[in-house]
Parts: sequence; C-alpha cells; structure tokens
Amino acid sequence: MNQQELDKRLSEIKNKLTGIERKSDKRIYLLCEAENSYAVNKFLFEDVGCRFVIATGIDSDDCFEVLYHYSYDQTGCVITIKAFIRDRQAPAIESLTPFLPAAEWIEREIHDVLGIDFKNHPNLRRLILADDWPEGVYPLRKACPERSEGT
Repeated sequence: MNQQELDKRLSEIKNKLTGIERKSDKRIYLLCEAENSYAVNKFLFEDVGCRFVIATGIDSDDCFEVLYHYSYDQTGCVITIKAFIRDRQAPAIESLTPFLPAAEWIEREIHDVLGIDFKNHPNLRRLILADDWPEGVYPLRKACPERSEGT
C-alpha cells in the first residue's frame, strides 16, 4: 500500500477523529477523544497493519494526552494517535492490551508516573516507582507536590 492508499484507509475512521495533522508525508497525527482511542488504535493495528512502536503520556495544560506511536513500514510513515483525556480528576482510557499485549508494560509505566487509569488492563500494578512511593502522587504531573517543592 502506497501513501495515497494509506490516506484513503485513514479516511475510513474520520468519524472517530477530531482532526488530522500532517507534518509531512512521513509524519501523521490522528487526534481523538479518549473514548474513541481504542477503536482508532485497533483499526491502525489490525486493519491497516501498522506496527506499534511505543506510547507516551503528557500532562498538558487542560488535559492529559496519551500518544500512541505506530510505524507503517511499507512507506516509512510514522502515525501518532493523540488521545485527549479531559477528566483531570480521574483520568482514564481504555487499555489496548486485549488486542495488543505489547502495550501492557508501557501502560503500566504511564499509570505509574501520570496516574492515568487504563481500563480493563490485566495487571495495572506498579512497574517503575518504588514500593514505598506515596499513593496518589504522580511524578510527571505538573501539580506533583514533590516537583513543586523542587525535590
């Protein structure tokens, strides 16, 4: 599948997206709300055949974001799904592990450092924070007390 065919496939999920940002032919961002993230990820992985690379989490000014990075190896295109989690008090998003077991550890890591709940994750226990790290304190949140105090 060439780049034009890839673009045509991506148009199949426009109803699940809030926008598409194209930085170049090799760099595409698909923007969606958290509730559509599972379907968009599943489409890229299962229907288009993209390779999952990694996910990252961000504490933005008005929401949390989970960015899922995929490679479409046939064309060298990197496609990132930016899923916006609007609930800052109880941030949650559906886990990809039911169809993408490789997401298990990175979802655990994002949960550790940002406190995002990955619903239906099979084992959302701590991965990188110490066992004695305080519950409810997430080191990569902008409002983290330890960060505010400079420690």
